[in-house]
Amino acid sequence: MTNNPIPFDPQQEAFLNALSQEIKVLAREFGFADCGITGVDLGEHPAYLKKWLAAGYEGGMQWMHNHLDKRCDPTLLEPGTLAVITLRMDYLPPETEAVKVLANSEKAYVSRYAVGRDYHKLIRKRLGHMAKRINQYLDDHPDFKEAFPDFQSRAFTDSAPILERALAQRGGLGWIGKNCMLITPKAGSWFFLGEIYLNLPLPADPPFTKDHCGQCSACHTACPTNAFVADGVLDAKRCISYLTIEHKGSIPEELRPLIGNRIFGCDDCQLVCPWNRFAKTTQEQDFHPRHQLDSADLVDLFNWDEATFLKNTEGSPLRRTGYINWLRNLAVALGNAPSSTKVIQALKARLEHPDPVVREHVIWALTQHQEPPATAE
Repeated sequence: MTNNPIPFDPQQEAFLNALSQEIKVLAREFGFADCGITGVDLGEHPAYLKKWLAAGYEGGMQWMHNHLDKRCDPTLLEPGTLAVITLRMDYLPPETEAVKVLANSEKAYVSRYAVGRDYHKLIRKRLGHMAKRINQYLDDHPDFKEAFPDFQSRAFTDSAPILERALAQRGGLGWIGKNCMLITPKAGSWFFLGEIYLNLPLPADPPFTKDHCGQCSACHTACPTNAFVADGVLDAKRCISYLTIEHKGSIPEELRPLIGNRIFGCDDCQLVCPWNRFAKTTQEQDFHPRHQLDSADLVDLFNWDEATFLKNTEGSPLRRTGYINWLRNLAVALGNAPSSTKVIQALKARLEHPDPVVREHVIWALTQHQEPPATAE
């Protein structure tokens, strides 16, 4: 992405202001709930990230060290970038009954962002269409097209080394709360983020500087594994979302009982956040539950063979964990479930699974039900 020096004059400034407003209209047209524009200075966020990584809180996510310079400086990821459009899309499905599912130990809890289709393709496609419309806006104003002849843009959604929440905070969408989530007073934190990097000197919106968490620490109190080591500091190695999605291999035994029935991700810190009483349910059908993943029985999911898993998770965020870790997570949840014949039978049917990680967690689960795994290694 390249950019030629642009002599600024009042007409161009007025045009860029008008374009910024048009971008926000386009954002609504393409299903985004909010839109902000920021420059490339990420303020204090890069220093925070480096300190967090130095403390080892990333666990096995060593990829977070990769391209750290690009993560901290948008102009290194996409040379010529002068502004970043940051956008919010709500994902909370209607009538999720999340608390009710969490309270039923026979049910599987899937993080609400993952019960529908994968958001990456949908959001990236919308962002691409927005970028085309911005280019069209320039084409429709030939006098100004001459001043910005080499317009280029690139769209992202959790798909490159980007500090998304930092950009959103700098673009005025919200503050990063004690639970490390971006929170907006308008709609809480149940939303996805996406960005468009572009080489236009758009005027930046004021950053969101006020922290509205106040004295509230409900998120820290609610965290099942005490993963928060300080306000806004998460030790991923203890976080259920990390353990059930990103972590490979065995889950630390002392954390397994604390995971409960959460088989993919964890929403507890969002469920108790007072600001989420303002959350808006999504209008996107793609984010509505599929295959009853918002309230499925643990045993039913554990009985899926790999072909069924691949079929039912096609186009789903659940694919990220893989089939082996899917069984691992479910074995832990079944170990925490009430004892019953169907639970014991389901676990025993996996005792001779070829993967040692699955076998280990099945044995642990049976032990929780005081069932000696006689046929295991």
